[in-house]
Parts: sequence; C-alpha cells; structure tokens
Amino acid sequence: MASLTVENYLKQIYLLSRSDAAVATGEIAPAMGVSPGTVTSMLKTLADAGLAVYTPYEGVRLTPAGLRLALRILRRHRLIELFLVRTLNLSWDEVHDEAEHMEHAMSDALIDRIDQFLGHPTVDPHGDPIPSADGAMPERTLKPLANCGVGESFRLRQVVDQSPEFLRRLSESGLALDSTVSLVEVAADGDVTVRLQESFATAALTRAEAGKLLVE
Repeated sequence: MASLTVENYLKQIYLLSRSDAAVATGEIAPAMGVSPGTVTSMLKTLADAGLAVYTPYEGVRLTPAGLRLALRILRRHRLIELFLVRTLNLSWDEVHDEAEHMEHAMSDALIDRIDQFLGHPTVDPHGDPIPSADGAMPERTLKPLANCGVGESFRLRQVVDQSPEFLRRLSESGLALDSTVSLVEVAADGDVTVRLQESFATAALTRAEAGKLLVE
C-alpha cells in the first residue's frame, strides 16, 4: 500500500503534467511546499517503485502504474468534496482541506458507495472532472472567460484557482458553478465585466481572474 506522501506526490505530478512533457522538480517543490532536494529524493523513490520515470535535469513522468494510482486518489478527493457539499452543506471554499485529509483514509469500497449515492457525478464542486472507477477521465471542451468576446453568453463550468480566498470572491460576486453569464465589457487592460443571467447583476473581474474561469 502506498504511503500518504507517495499518494500526494503522484496526485500533484498528475495535476502539473501537460501532455507528454516531463514535470520539472522546480514545479513540484512549491506545489508540495518542500525543497527541491526533498522532491528529488522522492522522485527517486517513485522511480524505484515503478511509479514514475525520473530523468535528472529534465523531470518526471508517471508510469501506467503511477497514473492509475494518481487517478484513484484524485477520484477519492473530488468525490469527497462533492459529498461534503451535498450532504453537510459545506461551501466550495471549505472542502479542499477536508478532502485532503479524508482521501487517504477511505477504502475504494466506501468511495464506490459514495459515488453511487451521489448518482455517479462527473464533476466536483469546482467543476473538475471526476475519474471513473476504471480510471477514465471525462472530457470537455472549455475555454477561459478571458478569451471570450463582448456579447457572448456562456455557462461557468470550471474554476481553476481553488484557493478559499478566490472562491469566496466569486461567491460574493454571485458567480457559481453552472451560472449563465454574458460578457458585457472588456477594458483596455483586459479586465472584464459580466452580467449574471439569473439576477441581472454585474460582476467585475481582472483579466487574471477571468483566465481562471473556464466556460462553454
């Protein structure tokens, strides 16, 4: 059985991976909150266990075994987040840390029961896709709000920045997952103003913030 630390590293490497490119040590260290030297030692451990391929000065890639385990932990995390929102009425800015603790303690059998109880959902409270029990990841075609044009209407499907502060800011602005909004103004600096279809209220976002919202 993989340790908690191993599971966290595999999950983080997966989240940082882009296509077939290796994930650099310099990306992993700040994400894990540890030194580059600590990351290098763990990557060697993952490689020895057959969970990753580590090439010094290039980075790390997950092996098929490492990918399966990463998706398994990600599935747990996202199902737990959704379970906490739906059953305990926790807000979307409260669930991440709780899920981080719980994801390592639950059995696959319990996670499967939670999945069944929730009706086999495909996304978590932030719109992140939930891997299926066999490791399949739902696919969608989304684009950043920052890339939309004035007059376009769209539905908010995923929030990339899930820091509690940013999520609370969205909530205070009336923006929630699956909100239907239209882009009414783009300033010279790229900041945007959107109108919520449900309430007709407007919300102002910086270009950086709009880039963290994925819509369709």
